[in-house]
Amino acid sequence: MKAIRVFDKTALLVGWLIVGGIGVSHAELVEIKWTDGAFVHKATVAPKKFLEVCGKLKKDENVSWSYKGNASTDFNIHYHVGKDVVYPENRKETVSAEGTLRVSLDQDFCWMWTNKAAQAVEIEVNLQQAKTAK
Repeated sequence: MKAIRVFDKTALLVGWLIVGGIGVSHAELVEIKWTDGAFVHKATVAPKKFLEVCGKLKKDENVSWSYKGNASTDFNIHYHVGKDVVYPENRKETVSAEGTLRVSLDQDFCWMWTNKAAQAVEIEVNLQQAKTAK
């Protein structure tokens, strides 16, 4: 896994406000609420904005994930450890993808899509929770 050093969430957001022009009102932050081990979310990501879906996961959980959009976005799964951000998954300009996140520590994980285009992008996210066999 690749860790990238950042100051903290507040400093990162302030940096986006100053450098990238992205403000709090430009982001959609969604808390994962599991229903029978599943989470589904549909959203429109406005131009130059992002969608972030976050939730607490426990060590030894596996989360099968997939998403599909009607145009490409940058996508990542990340979590924070102190001032570091760790990216178990990081993809550029993808329309759809799928995989399984194998959780190695109790942590808040976030799935994030960034729309760098001039048009809105429709995204459908599907997450499925499963415990690993011990």
